[in-house]
This record gives sequence, C-alpha cells and structure tokens, in this order.
Amino acid sequence: MSSAELQSHFIVGLRRDVTNNLCFFEEQIIIFPAGNNCVFYNILQKWQRFIPGTEKSQGMRALAISPNCRYLAVSERGEKGTITVHDLQHEHSKKRKVLSGGETPVKEFVCMAFSSDSKYLIGQSGAPDWTLFYWMWEKHKLMATVKTSGITNPVNQVSFNPQDNTQICVIGNGIFKIFRYTEGVLKQSNFLKLETHNFLSHVWMSQERVIAGTEAGRLTVFESGELRWEMSVTSNITTQEAQRSTERKKQDDAATASSHLPRVTAIAAYSKGFACSAGPGIVCLFEKTEKDSYRKGREIQIPQDECINESSQAEQQEINTLCISPCEETLVVTTDFGQLYSITLSSAEMSKGEQAHFEFLSHSFHSGVITGLSVCIRKPLVATCSLDHSVRIWNYDTNTLELYKGFQEEAYSIALHPSGLFVLVGFADKLRWMNLLIDDIRTFKEFTVRGCRECVFSHGGHLFAAVNGNIIQIYSSTTFENTLNLKGHNGKVRGIVWSMDDSRLVSCGMDGAVYEWNTLNGKRESESVLKSCSYNSVTMSPDGKTFFSVGTDCTVKEIQDYQILRELPAEGVVCTTITMSRSGRVLFAGTSIGTIRVIKYPLPIVKNWIEYQAHAAPVTKMVITCDDQYLLTVSEDCCLFIWKIIEKEGRVLRRDKEVYYTEEVLITKYDLEEKNQMMLELKTKVEELKIQNEYQLRLTDMNYSDKIKELTEKFIQEIDSLKAKNQALQTKKEEEEVSHQQVMMELMERHSKEKQDLESSNSQKLMLEYEKYDELQLKSQSMQEDYEQQLQNMEQSKRQALEELTLHYETKLQEKVFTLGQCQEESRQQVREFEECKKQMEEDGEREIQDIRIKYERKLREEKEANLRLKGETGVMRKKFSSLQKEIDEKNMEIETMKAEQQKLQRVIKSLEKDIQGLKKEIQERDETIQDKEKRIYDLKKKNQELEKFKFVLDYKIKELRKQIEPRENDIRELKEQTQEMEGELEQFQKRNTQLELNITDLKLRLKAVEKEKHREMQRVRDIEAVVRKFKTDLHNCVGFIQEPKKLKDSICELYSRYIQQSDVVDIAGVEVEIQSEYNRQRDQLERNLASLKKKLAKDSEVYRANNIRIMKENVSLIKEINDLRQELRLVRSQVQEYESQGSSGRRIRKQSLFEVKASEPHVRQHGSAQGQRLQRPTGFPRQTYSSI
Repeated sequence: MSSAELQSHFIVGLRRDVTNNLCFFEEQIIIFPAGNNCVFYNILQKWQRFIPGTEKSQGMRALAISPNCRYLAVSERGEKGTITVHDLQHEHSKKRKVLSGGETPVKEFVCMAFSSDSKYLIGQSGAPDWTLFYWMWEKHKLMATVKTSGITNPVNQVSFNPQDNTQICVIGNGIFKIFRYTEGVLKQSNFLKLETHNFLSHVWMSQERVIAGTEAGRLTVFESGELRWEMSVTSNITTQEAQRSTERKKQDDAATASSHLPRVTAIAAYSKGFACSAGPGIVCLFEKTEKDSYRKGREIQIPQDECINESSQAEQQEINTLCISPCEETLVVTTDFGQLYSITLSSAEMSKGEQAHFEFLSHSFHSGVITGLSVCIRKPLVATCSLDHSVRIWNYDTNTLELYKGFQEEAYSIALHPSGLFVLVGFADKLRWMNLLIDDIRTFKEFTVRGCRECVFSHGGHLFAAVNGNIIQIYSSTTFENTLNLKGHNGKVRGIVWSMDDSRLVSCGMDGAVYEWNTLNGKRESESVLKSCSYNSVTMSPDGKTFFSVGTDCTVKEIQDYQILRELPAEGVVCTTITMSRSGRVLFAGTSIGTIRVIKYPLPIVKNWIEYQAHAAPVTKMVITCDDQYLLTVSEDCCLFIWKIIEKEGRVLRRDKEVYYTEEVLITKYDLEEKNQMMLELKTKVEELKIQNEYQLRLTDMNYSDKIKELTEKFIQEIDSLKAKNQALQTKKEEEEVSHQQVMMELMERHSKEKQDLESSNSQKLMLEYEKYDELQLKSQSMQEDYEQQLQNMEQSKRQALEELTLHYETKLQEKVFTLGQCQEESRQQVREFEECKKQMEEDGEREIQDIRIKYERKLREEKEANLRLKGETGVMRKKFSSLQKEIDEKNMEIETMKAEQQKLQRVIKSLEKDIQGLKKEIQERDETIQDKEKRIYDLKKKNQELEKFKFVLDYKIKELRKQIEPRENDIRELKEQTQEMEGELEQFQKRNTQLELNITDLKLRLKAVEKEKHREMQRVRDIEAVVRKFKTDLHNCVGFIQEPKKLKDSICELYSRYIQQSDVVDIAGVEVEIQSEYNRQRDQLERNLASLKKKLAKDSEVYRANNIRIMKENVSLIKEINDLRQELRLVRSQVQEYESQGSSGRRIRKQSLFEVKASEPHVRQHGSAQGQRLQRPTGFPRQTYSSI
C-alpha cells in the first residue's frame, strides 16, 4: 500500500461552462468535459476513457474535434492561454502540438475550429483583445492574426468554410464577419451593420450559405456574406410554451421583453436540413424545401422530471450544444444545468401525432455544488447531496444511479447508514432521517438542527453525530435521543471523524482547534489549538493515535499526544479535505485547485507526493470505500470522480477480507399490497381481453366469409363483360395495324431523303472546321517558337548580367580587403557603404526580375485564354457531333430495312471519333508545353536565388577557413589518442560480433522452423473451416425435413457417411505422428552439425586473431605516414590562402595557386593510394570502426 497510485475509473458530471462541450468521436462514442478531464463515453457499453488536463492550468475553456475525428483540440486558461491538440488514434491520445498566442498576451481561447482537411486550426482569444489566430498546427506555424471585435462586443463562435480552408466566419454581439486568407493576411470580405443583432450560433449549409441564430429568436440566412432573409423560430410555438411564457412574465415583472424571447444558442446541420434550439428545453428540426428554403418540422422537448418537485426546472434548461452522430441516427444535447439528453432522429420523425421528448443519455447529473458525500459497508452505494436541492444514491460497482429525489431546500450534508438502508441529510431548516425504499427516498424522522454542515454515522451505525453551529450533537440511531452535546469549539465545526471502535470522536473547526472527544462520557481527552490556521478537514489513523488535519495555512499537519509532530508544506496550495486508507499507509488530500494528492505515510520531510489532475474547482469531500478499492471525490464543479486505488505495477490492491454485499431493499407494507393488488387486477384484465378477442375474431370471420361470397359474384360478372370488350378491341387493333403500316412506309421514305441531305451538309461543315483547326495549329507553333527564342535571349542576358555583377563585386571586395590592413576605422565605414550599395543593387535586380515575370505572366495568361477558347470551340463541335449521333441512332432503331446503309454510317462515325481523339491528344500536348514553360521560368528563378546564396557561402567560407587552421592541429592530437583507445576497443568488439553472429544464426534457424509449423497449422485451420461451412449448409438443408422423420433420418445418415470416415481419421493421425518424428530427427541432426561448426569456428578464430594483430601493427605505421602527408597538404593550402589575401594580382594569382594545388593533389593521392593498398582490413574486423580510424 506504500506504493499506491490512483487510476480514473468513472466520472459522473458535465462541465457546462466549456464552449462546444460535446462532440461525437464515433457513432457510439461521445466526448465531453468533466472536471479537468475530457471523457470518452461509449453509449452502449457504458465504459469511459480519459484525457487529463495539463498541470497548472485554470481549467478548460473550449473543445473542437477535427472533421476526420482524429484530432481533438482543448483550450485551457492560464497565465498564457494554450490550445493542446491530441491524436485520438493513438492508444493514450498523446499530445501532438501545444499552440499559444506567441508574443501577444492571451489568457484564454474562447472558441476554436478545424478546417475540413484537418490541417489548419483557428482560435479566438478572449477579452480585451479578441484576436483571431490562424495556424498550420502540424508545423506549429502561425499563418495570420486579425482583431475581430472591440472590448464591448464579445465573439461567440468561429468556423471554417467546409469547402474552402481560406474562408472563416466569426459571429458575436453585433458581429457577422467573413474573413479570407490571402497573401499571408486575413482580410474581411463583407461589411454589414448588424449592431442590433446578438448572434449566438451559426452553421455552414453550403459553400456560400450560412445560417445564424440570434438572442432574439431569429434565424438569419446569409449568402456570400450578404443577408438574404430572416425567419422566427417561434412561428409555430406550441400552446404549452405560450402558457409557460405567461407564467414567467407573472413571476418576473421587472424583466425586459427581450429576456422572454427564445434564444437560438446552438445549431447543427445534417443531410435533411438543420436542428436548432428554440428557447428553454426545445429543439426544432428544419427541413429543406425545393425552393432552397427551410420548413419547420418537428419540435423535441426536454420532459418534466418526476423525481424533482419543481416541474419547470427541467423545462427551463437552456440548450448549450447540439451534436448529431456521424450516421445521423442520434441527436445529443447538453444544457446549462449540466445534463446530457439524447433522442434517435428516426423516432422523432416517426412520431407525427405525439410530442417528441428527449431522454437522459446515461442518467441525471448534479447541477449545483456537491456539498456531501458518504459510503456504506454492506452495499456498494454512494450518497451525494447538492445545492441543487437533490439527493442521489449511486452504485460505484455498476456506475449507475440507483435513486434520486428533489426537495424544496438546499442540502448541506449527508451520511449513509452502514447497512445502506437509511440516510441522514442536513437541510437548511432541519436534519432529516430518511428511508431508502425500492423507488423512493422517504422522510421518517426530523431533528431541529438548522443548516447542518456535517453529519456522520458511527462505524457500528448505532450512533450518529451532527454539527449544530459550534456544538456537536450525538444521537442514538434506535431511539433518536440526543445522548451527548460536545461543546468547546469557538468557531464553526468543519470536520468530524469517528474512531474504528466508535469510542472516540475527533473534530476540527474554523477556530484552529482539533479536539478528541470520549463518546461514552462526553469529555475532551486531548486538544491541539493553532489560532493562526482555520482547519478545513480532519482524519484519523486506523489505530486512533494519530490525527491529520489540513487548513488555510497550506500545510498537512500530523498531530499526536497534544502536539503537532510534522508539517508537510503544500507549496502554496490550500488543501480542502483529507482522508487516510484503512491500512494506514497512504494519505489522500484534495486541494483548492481541484487536484488530488497521494502522500505516503510516514510523512516525508521534502515534497514526495503524486498529484493527479481531477476537478476544475475546489474538492469539497473525499471518501475511501471500506475495502480500500475505490477513492470517491466530489467538488464545486458538480462532478463525482470514482478512482481505483492500485499498486505501482498496475495491479488492484489485495483485499484483507472478502467483502460481501447484500441485496435487501426496503418497501412499505402499503406499497407492497398495492402492487400485489395491481398484479391481480392486471391478470383479470388479461383474461377478459383474451375472451373478448376470441369473440371478436369469430364475428370478423363470419363477416369476411359473407363479403367474400358477394365479391366472387361481382368479379364473375365483371370478367364476362371484360371478355366482350376485349374481343371488340382486338378487331379495332387489327384495323389500326394495317393503317399504321402504310403510314410507316411513307415515313421511311421521307427519313431516308432527310438523312442523305444531312450527311452532305455535315460533311461540308466538318471540312471547314478541319481547315480552321490547321490554321490555328500553325499559329500556335509560330507562337511557341517566338517564346522559346525570347526565353533563350533572356537567359543569355541574365548570365551576362550575373557575370558582370560578380566581376564588379570581386574587384570591390579586393579593394576593401587591401584597405582593411591600412586602417580599421576606415574599413568599417567602407563596409557599411558597400552593404548599402549591395542592398540597392539587389533590390534593383529583384525589381527588374519582377517586371520581367509580370510581362511573361501576362503573355501566358493570354495564351491560356486562347487555349480555353479553342477548347470551347471543340466542346461545341463535340456537342454537335453527339446530337447528330443520337439522331442517327434513333433513325436506325426505327428503320429495320436500312441495315446496310447503317453499317456504312457507323464506319464513318468511327473515323470521326478517331479524329476527335487525335484533336484531344494535341490539346493535351499544348497544355503540357505550357506547363513546361512555367517550370522553366520557375527553375530560372531558383537558379538565380542559388547563385546569390552560393556567393554568400563562399564569402563566409573564406572567413571560416582562416579560423579553422589552429583548432584543426589540436584535433589531430586528439585523434591520435583516440586511435590508441580504439585499438583496445576493436578487439572487444571483434569477440562480441563473432558471438552475436552465432547466436543470430541459431535464432534464425529456430524462427524458420516455428514459421513452417505455423503455416501448416494455419492451412489445417482453413481446411477445417471449409469443411465446417459445407457441413453447416448440408445441416441447414436437413432442417428443412424436420416435419418428415424418414427423410430427416436419411439425410442425417448421408451426412454421417459423407463427413465421418474412420479410415481417414486413423490415416491423418498416423501421418501427423510420422511428420513429428521426422521433424525431431532432422532438428537433432541440425543441432549436432551446429555444435561441430561452433568448435571449428573457435579454432579458426584463434588463427585469424594472430594474423589480425600482425596486420594492425603494419596499419598503424602506415596511418602515421598518411597523417604526415596531410600536414604537408595543409601547409600548401595555407600558402595558397596567403596568396589570395594579398589580392594585388586578383584573379591571376588565384588561378595559379589553384593550379599548383591541383597539380600537387594527384601526387599526394597517388602516394596515399599506394600506402592505402598496403593497408589491409583484418578479417572479421568491422568496417565502420576501421574507417573511423
């Protein structure tokens, strides 16, 4: 237990102050914030996974998920606001990037959005700057920033255009702006005056259309950044909502008229239209119409909560976020009361007559500060109470809500009886003893204790203590009598705890006192008073000798025998609650910043604890279960955390004793009798309904038989009349067929004549088009030749200009180097002047290049436009040709006698199609030539830049080479020492390599054998699966004879004879035994060969080792000679550099020195190669280590 850790097991609750606090990861997995964590919750399987927040953050502010559901962005408050991007496909959702405002001071990002391809991210900072940041987040590159609003107008939402990553929409109070990213800047593309509108939410419906919702309940539609039309969400408001609004007006007379209007706080788009909030507790579905408008469809309401007395509380919830699943089957919403609701869209659309209602996604959460927490011994139950006037009973074993009930007053404290059947709740007016029934929490006894902040049952359950101001009152659980009143605290009592044997009680208060009381006689046994500290919580060790308390002085105190033994500083953080494990080896402390600390006992002198990111507000209560398996914590953020206590190796802690839970439930006699009576009544009703149904079935059979007789007679008469009509119609048909044949013959002759005329006219048109095409082709070829000549001329002019510039700069550099030796002060001034001149020349060169580029770009555009015109003309020709082909096909279908002529026309058409394909290929070739020209221009620009860089590098290398002469001599000495060390290491590496190679060969042989066995087994499995499939199909056919026993018996016998043969079984078994024995024999033979080869290798290695030592000695002498030659080479190069520095003769001296160096290098290389030929690499010697020498 000394090495215990915490693991997040389950979180109950929702952060409602986070923007976009709900998103779908998969069809059945949602993500929402709870405490200082992001929770992944599977709706069907009910499991959770967590991403904890970062350390020293002040809580989450916003969430955003990428469209491909791979990345999750989390915005967190702090001294510097940050956005953390997590990779959700990784096992532990590792952090990919952490983005911040950079140099601009940003405390928080209020909203974010990913682009459609998930490569870009935008973040909107908060007041007072309201700056929009645009990142390419994978490269951690800030692309642009822009100020979107003033101090008084907050921004509510930002988003990308789903089809354009450069277009961004920003909305807020009097703000609707469309920004476009161009040339590294975000520019506003629309300018609307909408000061009266407070936009709360929006969604992109298409590339140009945006729908935005306002605080006044209006839906505004924008197209291309311009306002098109508006509509009201309350156009079809229900009568129930009208009644609610009138009641609210009566309650709040001072409220303004705008506060009663339904706020459109959330909008979500889907394939059929969009869904939006339409006031408290209502979501409306809007469907697309044919006229590009939207029609209001269904209304979905949050239902009344039967367990809460205030019925309007659930209906007054404001919708915070709307989210639709990827398959558009489920709609999930979050509310400002911290609740999660869901509904299947198919059920909402099907229920046409009835009102559609949401349901809790998992169960109801607390919506106020959780003030009390307690566990019992005989059941896996947790009781919580909150300032939202509710008491809830949870099951930490199944992670479900067992019971909950709302009350009229706020609940400040709670205590669960060890049996799990009773609960004690401290309300603002009284302390109430309540029974936990099967489906209700019912008050049994009331005590006159006002505003009870602490109440605890003893471990045996026979007593309970309740705090009344600065007095602790102890009551009997059986007689409900006040047995003791413990007086002594001067301030309010903040914590009480019972000893394991219930004989003592320890309390702490705001007066800085910790008292130990005897619960038998009510006397104070020990005390520790520190007036400078106001205590928050106290706990006791299992032996009852040591107490631990935390308070406002930011320390954890260990108190024993009237004295404070140790104080552990908490680094400036106030601890709000503390508890100790049953084993007495670990302390758990909750802090005011929402973290949980695990502290070893005995307390360390220096900081030695593990801190976990848990809640987003101060921890109010903390409890450990009786078996030391779970730690439960609650906070002011309305969340309940269930932690698993595990060892450092990841194993669950062993239980000292097996814990057994009871399943008994309380129920009143009246309820039981009522249920039994209901069951009897329902049974009688079922029997009555059966009799009625049978009687009605008989009546319906009689009625249907009469109707069938009447219908048969009617149908017989109708059949006779139809037969007569049919004969008359047949005669008419024969007459009309004769007339139609004559008409068809005339039409055939007309069509043949028209066809010939069309062919002649079309052939003439095609010839004209071919002539036009040839002329255009000649023009394009001449244009291409002209452009190629111009490009060559430009290249030559550029080369000449570059050569002139290089010569000019070289002469200037030589003059300046010469003047540097005379006077350093004058040289600095000349260098500055030279740099200024250089910049001006470069700017002039860049301007000329830009002018030339603009000219050629214009010419290229003109060429492209001409090509587009040609493409358009070819397209027109294609359309004409397709229309002609359709006419020919229709006429061919009508005329059956003209088959020979049709074949001739088809051949002509095929030839024309080939010509068209040839034209297409030529057009493609032209496009490719245009692209090649563009690439050449781009390459010329690159070469120009590379030449400038090369010049700068050469200047820099001249300076560096002068500095590198002295340190290289020191490097030579160090390398000589390293060679000696490497010789010793080489021998060790050689031995290791030989041993490792032998091991590798052995392992490879074994691996091959295992892989062969694996392939054989896989083949056997596939064969067996194929037989099983055949057997299943045959068996399915046998099931069809289930009603015929003889056929069933015959088919089963056939199955047996087909699939079961004893001889095959025996043969297979024999073959497997022979294969196994042969495999073992071959393996033994290979192992023997391997052992003999190892012995031979050991002998050979000794022989080779002597040869290697001899070769090494020769190599050392040769390396020394090579080093001497290198020194001579360096001296020659230094002489060359001195000649260059003189600079009087300029280029000539440089060329001569380079010529001398080049002439000397072959001699050195020949000498080095002759010596290198004598260098022999020892056998079995690693190449890499030898080359490093």
